Amino acid sequence: MSDVLHTLRERGFVQQVSDEPGLATLLGKGPISYYCGFDPTASSLHVGSMIPLMALAHLAHAGHHPIAVLGGGTAMVGDPSGRTELRRMLTVETIKDNRDQIEPQVRRFLGAAGERALVLDNAEWLVPLNYLEFLRDIGRHFSVNRMLAAEAYRLRLEKGLSFIEFNYQLLQAYDYLVLYRRYGCVLQVGGDDQWGNILAGTDLVRRLHQAETYALTFPLITTASGAKMGKTAAGAVWLSAEITSPFDFYQYFVNVDDRDVIRFLKLLTFLPLDEIARYAALQGAELRAAKQALAHAVTETVHGKNAADKARLAAQAAFAGGGTGDLVPTYSITAASVADGLRIVDLLHASGLALSKSIARRLVEQGGVKLGERKVTSVDDLIKPEEIASEGTLLHAGKKHLRRIVVGD
Repeated sequence: MSDVLHTLRERGFVQQVSDEPGLATLLGKGPISYYCGFDPTASSLHVGSMIPLMALAHLAHAGHHPIAVLGGGTAMVGDPSGRTELRRMLTVETIKDNRDQIEPQVRRFLGAAGERALVLDNAEWLVPLNYLEFLRDIGRHFSVNRMLAAEAYRLRLEKGLSFIEFNYQLLQAYDYLVLYRRYGCVLQVGGDDQWGNILAGTDLVRRLHQAETYALTFPLITTASGAKMGKTAAGAVWLSAEITSPFDFYQYFVNVDDRDVIRFLKLLTFLPLDEIARYAALQGAELRAAKQALAHAVTETVHGKNAADKARLAAQAAFAGGGTGDLVPTYSITAASVADGLRIVDLLHASGLALSKSIARRLVEQGGVKLGERKVTSVDDLIKPEEIASEGTLLHAGKKHLRRIVVGD
C-alpha cells in the first residue's frame, strides 16, 4: 500500500503534498479513506477530470477506500478557482440532473474498490446548515487575510469577487471535516488550483480535533502546445458518449501531439511503466503505435472494451478509405435543407465539427475540409444533394475529425 504514493509520483500525478513523509508512513500502515470532490456544473465530466479520477483509481487498486463527493451543495455557490468571472448560477433541479448523470462516470473509475467505494452528495450536510451556527462554529476559524492570499481569490479580486464565492473555501473545508468525522477520511486529493481550499480543510480538522490530515494535489495538465487538455475546434472532450462519441473520444487521443503521448500514457492509462518505457523509445511514424495504445486504453476505461474496439476499427476503416463502421458519428440533414444547396460553414458547425461558424470558416480557409473526395476551397461552398450518397458521405475537418453525412426525412 505504501508504494502507491511512489507510483503516483512516477506517473506524474504529484504536484504538492502537505507532509509527504507523514502521508507515506500512513499509507504503509493500512487502508485509509481518501476523497476528491466533483461539482456537477455540467451534465458530464470532461477529459481534464480524468486526472483526479485516475488517481482515485490507483489508490483504490492499492486497497484504500475512495470517497467521491459530488458537490450538489457547493455547486449552488460556485468555485472561483481558475475563473475570471462569476460562474453561472444553476437551478437546484439542473444540479441534481447533472449529478445523476455524472455519478455513473465516477463509479466506473472506482470499480476496484467494490463496496468500499462511496459516492456522496455534499448537499446532504450543506443544505441543512444553520447559517449563524455555521459562522460561529466554523467561520470563526478562518482568517480573511489568509483567504485573500490564496491564488483563487487573489486573482479574482481584480475582476470582482462576490460574497457567495468567498464562502466556497469554508464549505469545502467543512466537507473535509464532515468526512473526517463520519468516515475517518484523512486525505483529500484534487487539482493544484484546489491547494488552498484543501489546506483550509486540514487546518479546520486540526483545530477542532487536534488530528493530522493530508493534502495532495495534481498538476493542471496542458498539452505540449500550451492548450488545455481536451480542448478541440469542436469544443471540449467529454466523458459522456452522448456529448462526445466514443469515436471522437478515440480520435482525440490517437491524434495527440508526439510530445504528449508518453505523459498521457502514464497519467491516463493503467499500462505498466515498463511497457510505457518501450513506447518511449519509439520515434517518428513508429510512435503511432503508442498513440493507438493510448487511445484504445483511455476509451476502454471510459466507455468499455467493446466501444474501444469498435472505435479503433471504425477509425482504421474510415481513414483508409473503406467502410466507416457503426461508431463514426452520423449527422442527418433533411432533403429540404440541401435541395438548394447547404452552406459548408453551416454544416461544419451544425454537425459538431466546429464549435462556431468562425472556426468553421477558418478550417475551410486553411484547406482542412473535404467532402467525400472533394476538397472544399471556399467558405461560400454549397453542398448539393447529389454529393450525399445513399449510404452517407464522409465530411472531414482536418486529418483528425469526420462525420458521416446522411439525408434523412
